[in-house]
Amino acid sequence: MADDRVRGYAAGLLELARAEGAVGRVSDELYRIARALETSADLRLALGDPRLPLERKHGIVADLIGGRVLPLTLHLVNLVVAAGHSRDLPAIADEVAALAAAERERAIAEVRTAVELDEDTRRRLAAALSRATGKQVEIRTVIDPSVLGGVVARVGDTVIDGSLRTRLEGLRQVLQRR
Repeated sequence: MADDRVRGYAAGLLELARAEGAVGRVSDELYRIARALETSADLRLALGDPRLPLERKHGIVADLIGGRVLPLTLHLVNLVVAAGHSRDLPAIADEVAALAAAERERAIAEVRTAVELDEDTRRRLAAALSRATGKQVEIRTVIDPSVLGGVVARVGDTVIDGSLRTRLEGLRQVLQRR
């Protein structure tokens, strides 16, 4: 559950994205940036280091995402970093995605795969997850090589693990019992 600070930032960022008519894209870009931040300890340390000048932190952010995201997304990330809340960026991004989806009466499905999914596969997966959960879902993909193959999907508290890694682990356990 998001705390008041996270909810406040998320609501503010969502309003700015809405004013620019870019809610979907900004939400998706923030989500991807947050996942990158979660997987890089060096990046988290650099952006959270109070001794590092703000200009240097903004330079790091610009080097990593500048030109690949909307200028608005870059400014929103810099706003959170400048406020000293870079450690909260993943939670803020998740809350932005959830708020934006809720406005459209949808839920967010975080889907982890070893490779990027094409649009047709994304559509079919969204339909299957909607049937499985009883909710209309929007997919946010995370590339995770540890999945090996298949997908691991999380919609709220529900996890659906169809990964090759889990299947292989199950097979290993069966073979060890024999």
